[in-house]
Amino acid sequence: MSAPRPPSLPCLCASLRRTSRKLTQIYEEALRPVGLRATQFTVLQFLSLAGEVSQLQLGQMLAMDSTTLTRTLTILHRHGWIAKHRGKDRREWRLGLSRSGEKQLQNALPYWEKLQADLRTQLGNQRWDQWMQMTHDLTTILAEATIPN
Repeated sequence: MSAPRPPSLPCLCASLRRTSRKLTQIYEEALRPVGLRATQFTVLQFLSLAGEVSQLQLGQMLAMDSTTLTRTLTILHRHGWIAKHRGKDRREWRLGLSRSGEKQLQNALPYWEKLQADLRTQLGNQRWDQWMQMTHDLTTILAEATIPN
């Protein structure tokens, strides 16, 4: 017997958060064999693409709150997956992917790629591309918007 279909939510925030929670569960299950959480994978993947950045830049670009980011970075640093050093300003941390982090990311990529391909197949190429573009656009709009409280 399949689970009942969830009702459509009228709130964009609630709807996207529900989707995000479900996606996170699925990605974490896929990444479990290599010992990564979805957030950890995201940070490693981002650093692989962006190169060295400040902790502030990383948090802003990933739209992560500082508590979650600090907790994630502490774990990644403890495993030796990120390189971390002081910036010009002693208060700033510069972060990059270490060699061990590159290896961990390479180990995780086949699991991530399989899940990506499975999800793309289930959604279809056109809807997949639309969702990827819409989430990027919405994030950009929200990052730049001044929405009244």
